Amino acid sequence: MTGPLRLGVNVDHIATLRNARGGVHPDPVRGALIAAEAGADGITAHLREDRRHIRDADIRRLKDEVPLPLNFEMAVTDEMVAIALDVRPHASCLVPENRTEVTTEGGLDVLGVAKLPDAVARLTDAGIRVSLFIDPEPLQVEAALKVRAPVVELHTGSYCDAPAAERDRELARIVDAAKAAAELGIECHAGHGLAFDTVGPVAAIPTIMELNIGHFLVGEAIALGFGGAIKEMRRLMDAARA
Repeated sequence: MTGPLRLGVNVDHIATLRNARGGVHPDPVRGALIAAEAGADGITAHLREDRRHIRDADIRRLKDEVPLPLNFEMAVTDEMVAIALDVRPHASCLVPENRTEVTTEGGLDVLGVAKLPDAVARLTDAGIRVSLFIDPEPLQVEAALKVRAPVVELHTGSYCDAPAAERDRELARIVDAAKAAAELGIECHAGHGLAFDTVGPVAAIPTIMELNIGHFLVGEAIALGFGGAIKEMRRLMDAARA
């Protein structure tokens, strides 16, 4: 299972900037349109229970106004499943969620979430492609197969945050989990914390089909402009895959 590497751009933190002051600027939908022009293959947005960044109206506008597939990140709750079934995004990525966390701190414990099999089934039946955000562990990949999820997204935060002396070990975990997914026929994505200096080794893993990147790109837009930051990420990804 190899092929071109897709880039999903997460626009959550454009909404974070908007919400810090109130009003409508900057607009995450405008950011998504810029991302499309700059070479992104999809748009990711996480509608959290507390609506700390993306809002319900943003999700609907992203689906209706942006000519790219929408990857709707969501907790495994009845409320979020109902919203996904109403909006019908291209994909839903099911993630753990904790109100006290600043950002997603780890992956799902797939077999430990009682509602997960039902959520996967309901979303799949509605034609929504389901992915599970998991730590890079082969056991979690195997668990994803048991609940019939067609896609996993590997949490790359530990790799990105690791000291240089430990980074190879964390990268090896991602390689092993991606290999396990390929052997089980599960499509593999990855994301969280990826930056210009960390993306190359992950992008070079041939069985990873998509990277989802957001916070770094929004921050780098201060220096390069949002489109410029996305183009540079696209260039580094393509160079690593080649």
